[in-house]
Amino acid sequence: MTQSESLPVDGTDTGTTAEPSPTSSRSALRQLAAASIGNAAEWYDWYAYSFLAVYFADQVFPKSSGNSLVPLLSTFAVFAVGFFMRPVGGLLMGAIADRRGRRAALTVTILLMGGGSLLVALTPTYASAGVLAPVVLVLARLVQGLSVGGEFAASTTFLVESAGPGRRGLFSSFQYVSTTIGQLLASGIAALLAHLLTDGQMGDWGWRVPFLIGALISLVGFWIRQGARETHEVRQRAAERPALFDALRQHPRESLLICGITAGGTLAYYTWTTYLPTYAQVNAGFDKGQALIAGTLSLAFFAVLQPLGGLLSDRVGRRPLLLGFAVGFALLAVPLLRAITSDFASLLLVQCAGMVLLTGYTSVAAAVNAEVFPARVRAAGIGFPYSLTVALFGGTAPYLGTWFKQSGHPGAFPWYVAGLCLVSACVYAVLPETAKRPLDR
Repeated sequence: MTQSESLPVDGTDTGTTAEPSPTSSRSALRQLAAASIGNAAEWYDWYAYSFLAVYFADQVFPKSSGNSLVPLLSTFAVFAVGFFMRPVGGLLMGAIADRRGRRAALTVTILLMGGGSLLVALTPTYASAGVLAPVVLVLARLVQGLSVGGEFAASTTFLVESAGPGRRGLFSSFQYVSTTIGQLLASGIAALLAHLLTDGQMGDWGWRVPFLIGALISLVGFWIRQGARETHEVRQRAAERPALFDALRQHPRESLLICGITAGGTLAYYTWTTYLPTYAQVNAGFDKGQALIAGTLSLAFFAVLQPLGGLLSDRVGRRPLLLGFAVGFALLAVPLLRAITSDFASLLLVQCAGMVLLTGYTSVAAAVNAEVFPARVRAAGIGFPYSLTVALFGGTAPYLGTWFKQSGHPGAFPWYVAGLCLVSACVYAVLPETAKRPLDR
């Protein structure tokens, strides 16, 4: 990995400014909190929409509105955010992180997410505002999609660059710890409100409360991030700052490598953390409520595993964990998914077994991605290819799983998961080991 842009050892001025690497435990904890709490807030807001859509969908997208624009806008809201704005956010926010600093990008992403959450909370009903209601909701989700796409790029680089020697894997694991906490918090608050309020109250106003809470959480995350220490040397001369597409143009091999690293991991992640309860309902007749409980328990188990995987990767390297994940899923995805029955224990065991294997990818993904690119274009270099791959393979996992079922080939989806993980295993097999290499700064 190139070191051409690192600070010189003699301390001479290079026209750049950078603060020193963290050395104290207090500094390290502050950096972890800035990235993790903000990231949890980001994903809380993102997942709250999924959990609460059932309560406000008819108000914003009425089935019998008589306006042909409404179903069109509904479709646009679902697809445009997931499959378009996340890659755009990864590119734009990554460029801000490389040009203006990681902290600046993290500040922008969390303000965008909080603003989007507030906009969802204030979305008018179709009965009161007509077609303006779905337009407002679509705009809010586009803003949130932009934010989520940029969050991974900015927080990944920030976490890894904040880590001390031999701790990059541990720090990177908190990317998915905080993501999972945000998801659990969103589902927990949604479930609590649904328990305390009637369906009518939830439909009238209760669904707005979690989004208002999300906006407040984003403000807390913003305050914490304001006190974080910058980890990237910001170029003082504008001519030295990377252009928007410098990472893609100057590092095409590394960009493709990010796609290969991510493809199998993102498909397995969204299958096991998001789609599996639905898969169990559709293919095994599993009870919906029981499926959600099994999913919640396995997510909590998954969060606990992440730091353990990160610590292990700092000792034995990234590649053994990545290969363990990919080969494990290539061999076991089919028998694991076929083992799901209508019995609660079967789903919980399958989910937890998959979470153990998945940790080999999720606990080190941030570190591996950050170690691929030089510091000058690291955030943008990660952001666009990563978000694009997630959109192509992770975001489409539930759709493809359902499509295979509807087309009469339900057994094909497990083979699809296994096959794509095998492709990523081939990438991991030739991936240079970077755990012990100094990080380019």
